[in-house]
Amino acid sequence: MNDTLRDYQQEMKLRLFKEWELHRSVMVQMPTGTGKTHLLAAIVREFLRGSGSRVWIVAHRRELVEQIEETVSRHGMSKEDGRVRVMSIQWLSRNRKSMDEEPDLIVIDEAHHALAETYRILWENYPEARKLGMTATPCRLNGKGFTDLFDSLIASWTVAEFIGKGWLSSFDYVSIRANSREQRLIDSLKKRGADGDYQVKEMNEVLNRETSIGRLYESVERYARGKKGIVYAVSIAHARRIAACYSAHGLEAVAIDSRTPASERRELVEDFRRGKVKVLVNVDIFSEGFDCPDVEFVQLARPTLSLAKYLQQVGRGLRRSADKASCMLIDNVGLYRIFGLPARNHDWAAMFEGRMIGNALSRARVETGRLSVSGPLPEEERQREDELEVVITHDRLMDFLTNREDSATEKGGQPVLKSYYDRQSGLWGLRRGERMTVRPRYPEVFDICGNRAAVRFGNNRAGVVNETGQPGIQLDRCRKMKFMKGDLLAVTDCAGNESYIDLKVNRTYREKPVVLSFGCMELPYGGVELLKVGTFFFSRTGKPYVSMRGVDQNGIYFYDFYLKIPDYRVPKDCQLVDPVWTTLFDVFACVLAGDEEEVYWCCGRLADRSIVVMDGNGNYYHVEKGKEKRYIACNTPRPGEEDFHTVMERLKEEAGRHAGIAQRKQLQEEEQKRLKRLEEIRDALPFRMGMKWGLKLGERIIVPPKYRKILPPVGYYCAYEENACQWGIMALDGKVVVEARYQKVDIECNGTVHLTVIPGKVKTIKL
Repeated sequence: MNDTLRDYQQEMKLRLFKEWELHRSVMVQMPTGTGKTHLLAAIVREFLRGSGSRVWIVAHRRELVEQIEETVSRHGMSKEDGRVRVMSIQWLSRNRKSMDEEPDLIVIDEAHHALAETYRILWENYPEARKLGMTATPCRLNGKGFTDLFDSLIASWTVAEFIGKGWLSSFDYVSIRANSREQRLIDSLKKRGADGDYQVKEMNEVLNRETSIGRLYESVERYARGKKGIVYAVSIAHARRIAACYSAHGLEAVAIDSRTPASERRELVEDFRRGKVKVLVNVDIFSEGFDCPDVEFVQLARPTLSLAKYLQQVGRGLRRSADKASCMLIDNVGLYRIFGLPARNHDWAAMFEGRMIGNALSRARVETGRLSVSGPLPEEERQREDELEVVITHDRLMDFLTNREDSATEKGGQPVLKSYYDRQSGLWGLRRGERMTVRPRYPEVFDICGNRAAVRFGNNRAGVVNETGQPGIQLDRCRKMKFMKGDLLAVTDCAGNESYIDLKVNRTYREKPVVLSFGCMELPYGGVELLKVGTFFFSRTGKPYVSMRGVDQNGIYFYDFYLKIPDYRVPKDCQLVDPVWTTLFDVFACVLAGDEEEVYWCCGRLADRSIVVMDGNGNYYHVEKGKEKRYIACNTPRPGEEDFHTVMERLKEEAGRHAGIAQRKQLQEEEQKRLKRLEEIRDALPFRMGMKWGLKLGERIIVPPKYRKILPPVGYYCAYEENACQWGIMALDGKVVVEARYQKVDIECNGTVHLTVIPGKVKTIKL
C-alpha cells in the first residue's frame, strides 16, 4: 500500500474536499501522466475514512476497470472488502436495477466521456451521492459543456508547469510541413462521423496507402531509430498494415485493436514493457489508461478534430522514467497546426462551461508561436521541403520554460551575497559584487543563503548574520553549519550530533523537519507552512503549537487563507458561531496565512466564507481573505463591551449581505466577459467544409464544421440547422441558446426571435 502523494496531488485532494463543502458534484482536471488514478485511490481511501461507507468507480472501458481495481487494491481496498466497486458504465446500465445498494460517492474516470444521456441516470437515481469526475481533458467535440452533470471544475497545473518542475518529460516535436503531400491529403478530408470527428472510412481510404505508410516508417527510422514507442492508426486495417511494414524493415511491431483477445493484448503489452516488442500500433486502445512510462516516442498517424484525443495520445509519451531524457513526438498528420504544441495552455474552465469549442488555431498563428519558441532552424532543415520539419527540440523547450521562470523570479539583478578571503589577516568577509558589506572578521564562513551567512566568530562560537554582519542567531561551538531549503539550518556539534534550527522562529529540533507548504507562499496572506517532525506537526509562529500525535497529513486542509488541523483539545471556554449546528469535531486548530503570532481555534465560518477564531487568551477575531484579523470580542468583556453572541448576530447579518453582493458581482462579471468575447468575434462568418457548416473569423475557426447549415449572424447570434428542418439558435462562440427543434427561426436585430413550431404556430422569445 502506498499513500504517498506528490505535492500537486496533495494540493488537488485538499482542493477537492474543500469544494465538496460547497458542491456535491465536482470535476477534476489533471494532465495525462500526472497520476490521476493514484490520486483517485487516495481520495476514495480518505472518503471511506470519513463518513462514506460505499464508493462506486465507473469507467467506460474494461481495460480501465482492471487498471483502477489494481491501483485501488494497492491502497488497501480490495474487491472482497465490498466498500469499493469498480465497474464499466455498460455493466452498470445493464445491472443497476438488480443492485440493492446505494453509493455515497460515485467516481467517473475519464469523465470527458460522460455524455449526459448515458450518465444522467446516476444523478437521477442517486441524488444524495457525491460525484467526482476525473479527466485530463474536460472538453467535448460537440461543444457542449459539463455543467449539466458537474457543478464546478478544479484544474491543476498546466503541462508546461509539470514539465518545468520535472514531473512530466520534456519532448522533441517534428511534424509534416504545411505544404507537404500528407497535409494536402488530410486537408481533403470532408466527411464527419457521428461524433463530429473525421469519418474513419474516408480517412482509411485516403491514408491507408503504401506510399503514406512508407513515409510513416521513414519518419520513425529517421527520428526514433532504436527507440520503443506507440503509433496511433486510423483503422484496424491501417494499424495491421503499419505493423507489417515496420516488421518487414526489421522493426519489431505489433498491432492491437478492439478485436485482439484480452489475454493476447495483455501478453503483447507485457512484451512491449520488457522491450521484446519495440512498437505498439493501435486504434484508440492506448489513448487512455495505458501506463508505460518508458515510451520513448509517439507517432501520430491519425488525423483528428478532437483536442481531447490529441492530448491523450501525446500524453502517453510524457510520463517520466529514469532512463528517458525526453520523448520524441512524430506528428505525421499536422495536428499541432490545429491544437498547438502539447505544452500550450488551455482554457479548461471555458470548455467545461461550454463557452469554447475545442482549441483550433489558424496556421499562421501556430507558425508564429512555433518560431518564437524554437528559434530559426538550421539551413539544411529549410531545404527539405518534402520531409518533416523540426518544430521544437527538448533543449529549446526547456530553455524557454527555464528562461520564462527566471524572468518571473528575477529581483532587479542584484549580485548574490558571497564570502571573500583576506590573505593579510587570514579572515573572511562578505560582499555583493564589488561592494564590501562586511570587512574581514570571521575565522570561517560555513555557508551563505540569500542575505544570510553562517559564520564562526572570533571567540570560536558560531551563528548566523545578515549581509551587514548583524547577528541573528548565536550558538555554541560547532563543527559545521549548512543552510537547507525552507529556512532551516543544519548544525553539527563538536561531538558529531546533528540538530536543525527553524530560522523563522529560532526553534531547534533534534530530528530533521520536513517543510510542508499550503497555498501560495509568494502572495501576502496566501500560504501557510508547517514542519513535520516524526509524527507531530509544528507551527512556524511566535507562540509554538504542536499537533496531537499521529495526525494524518491527508486530514490537514488549506482553505484560501487558513489551514485547518484536526485537534479535539478544544478549550472549554471556546464559543461557537453556531452552537446548535457545530459539533466538537467541527472545531479545529487554525493557522492564519500571513499571521506569525500563534495558532488559533476556529469557532465557525460565516456566509461570506470568512471565519471567527479564538486565541490562547480567550480573545475572538474576525478573519477575511486578504486582510488582517480584526478583534471583535473576548470571554471576559469589560463593562459596556459587547459579548460574543451580540457581536456574532451582527456579523452574521453583515456576512450574509456581503455574500449576496459578491454573488451578484460574480454573475455580472461573467456576463461582461461573455459579452466582450462575443464582441471580439461578431464579424465571424459561416463557412462550408464538405457537407457541413461552421463559423470562422478570418482564418480562425470558432465553431468546427458540424452543422447542416448556418445562417449569417444577427448581432451576437445565428440560426443553425442540425438536421433537416430542425433549426435552433447559437451564440457566435458556439454555445447553443435555443435547441434545434423548430421548422423555422427568425432573429431580429433587437434580439427578438420568432420560432415556428409548425406552420401557423409561432413562439416569440427575447434573447
